[in-house]
Amino acid sequence: MSEHPLIGQLRAARVVPVVRMKSAAHAATAVRWLYDAGLRIFEITMTIPDAPGLIRELSSDPALLVGAGTVPDVETAETCLRAGARFLVSPWVDPDLVAPVRRAGAVLMSGATTPTEVRAAHRAGAQVVKVFPASSAGGPGHIKALRSVFPEVVFCPTGGVDPGNLAAYLAAGAAFVGMGGKLVDESLVAANERGAVMDVARQILAA
Repeated sequence: MSEHPLIGQLRAARVVPVVRMKSAAHAATAVRWLYDAGLRIFEITMTIPDAPGLIRELSSDPALLVGAGTVPDVETAETCLRAGARFLVSPWVDPDLVAPVRRAGAVLMSGATTPTEVRAAHRAGAQVVKVFPASSAGGPGHIKALRSVFPEVVFCPTGGVDPGNLAAYLAAGAAFVGMGGKLVDESLVAANERGAVMDVARQILAA
């Protein structure tokens, strides 16, 4: 299976900000701040109220690569794809998501932790395997071990990735990583701490 062209953009970016907020307004603010810091790829999770609406708004900007996260089923997947999502992320392996994502020309990232799950995700047709939760599964050492068995798989560890361990994950064989609360902390957004959020983003870009 040849590599999807969008994966090159994800590899080059190294970090996909995972925007997971209880407030749609906070999510939009976080994206704006991260954009100002220089980030151009965003995963908008379905835990945000009216997440497809935010995806539609963001995807109208051709400079952005916008995806949908925590996608639970085909109906949600199709809604997000119609809204403009160019990649879909599921925390687990769901073969039913493969067909709608392929029809839309998008990228599917399926969640897996064990070798059995990684094999299932890859065989089902996921172009990327999201190793989740990465930190509690063993961190960079776990990624290195999986990579040794599955050298052809594109891995994206998520869960516990931060500026301090980013380099270790990449060195272990991650193509890129997902970074949520360590990069996009809703308490900082609610407190209007723009500088603090942008400082972390700049650390990521510098790394």
